[in-house]
Amino acid sequence: MDALTVDRLQFAFTATFHYLFPQLTMGLALLIVWLKTVALRTGDQHYSNAARFWAKIFAINFAVGVVTGIPMEFEFGTNWAGFSKASGAVIGQTLALEGVYSFFIESTFLGLFLYGEDRLGPVGHWVSAVMVWLGSWLSGFFIVATDAWMQHPTGYTVAAGGQAQLASFWDLILNPWGLWQYLHTMMGATATGAFAMASAGAFYLLSKRAQVYGRMFISTGIGTALLASLFLMATGDGQGRNIARFQPVTLAATEGLFATAQGAPIAIMGQPDIGAQRLDNPLLIPKVLSFLTYRHWAAEVKGLNEYSRDVWPDNIPLLYYSFHIMVGLGTIFIAIALICAIWLARGRLYGSKPLLWLLLLALPFPYIANTAGWMTAELGRQPWVIYGVMRTATGLSATVSAGNALFTLIGFMGVYMVLGMLWLFLIYREIEEGPDALGTGEAEEAAS
Repeated sequence: MDALTVDRLQFAFTATFHYLFPQLTMGLALLIVWLKTVALRTGDQHYSNAARFWAKIFAINFAVGVVTGIPMEFEFGTNWAGFSKASGAVIGQTLALEGVYSFFIESTFLGLFLYGEDRLGPVGHWVSAVMVWLGSWLSGFFIVATDAWMQHPTGYTVAAGGQAQLASFWDLILNPWGLWQYLHTMMGATATGAFAMASAGAFYLLSKRAQVYGRMFISTGIGTALLASLFLMATGDGQGRNIARFQPVTLAATEGLFATAQGAPIAIMGQPDIGAQRLDNPLLIPKVLSFLTYRHWAAEVKGLNEYSRDVWPDNIPLLYYSFHIMVGLGTIFIAIALICAIWLARGRLYGSKPLLWLLLLALPFPYIANTAGWMTAELGRQPWVIYGVMRTATGLSATVSAGNALFTLIGFMGVYMVLGMLWLFLIYREIEEGPDALGTGEAEEAAS
């Protein structure tokens, strides 16, 4: 393997592993605020206990997310010096804001939430939860704004030496690509948090433990999962139209569309054959791609053959499958959440073992969908590291060999394996212990 391949693999591995943790913290942050709001309004201690329980899960994920996120900052300099030199004056703004501003809001108020409840009082404790949520979502915004600039660079000029210089901070922050991408990312994180909560509730009901909290987690998780899944569909549509506008070759690649078509179909299933330039064994719905993209059934959608091969994404099959896995799982999320919501409204969900098992086993799939979504975004940007401005191959560090990068990649794999096992142990311990004051909840349930 050459240095470019190894450097890409290393960043892909570290970024993918890292994002397993922030997506849950960003999703749980909103749900913790909801639990604390209900506790504050009703005085029900169970909701406050539940918020503290999920804050512990949040804290574990936050800690591992910080540890796995720091190496990526260094990788910009060690493995991608060309890219950093060319773009640092622009993306350094958003990365600094994320690290210095939003990170410290999140970490400071998380400490207050975990350890300052007695001193803060009910309202102050609720405020600390809100600030943790705002800090985590603000952190997500600055990271997405950084990636959005790489996808669709705005608000910059090029200096005499070839380096990008920030021309408009607001054009950078309000990038039209970033607004839809941010909303879609946050809804994906919310879906992860919601399904995690519902899955934990299903576990408690199936194991006949913590019944009060199990029902609470399921009702809260299912309602949030349904809303998040529907908003995922809406924001995904907006982001899809952005791709059609700013990266039309990526749109063609994600759909396996090689020939330009009026009334272009959408591919539900199929296998892209790059050599033959066709989609094998396709399952197509006529004209839907044209309508979704341009809101007209007969609109023309350009195929890959309209573009030079040197601007095609360099791994079209992986891009195609990543996109379809993301969309397929998103559709399944809507179905699961809707069915469970109907059973919940009828008062039959808590006693339905098949649906409880479905919720329990659904836990990994939001993680898979979010990973596939980010793979779609990053594979679709190739062969550019800054779309239309700098090719990925020119962004490398010239003095870092493939052997150097492979050595650190293997090291990261070993360290992250240990971190992953530690994370699993800590999460298992918290789930096994259950929410605070568990005995009170069981006693009250038995009395009723």
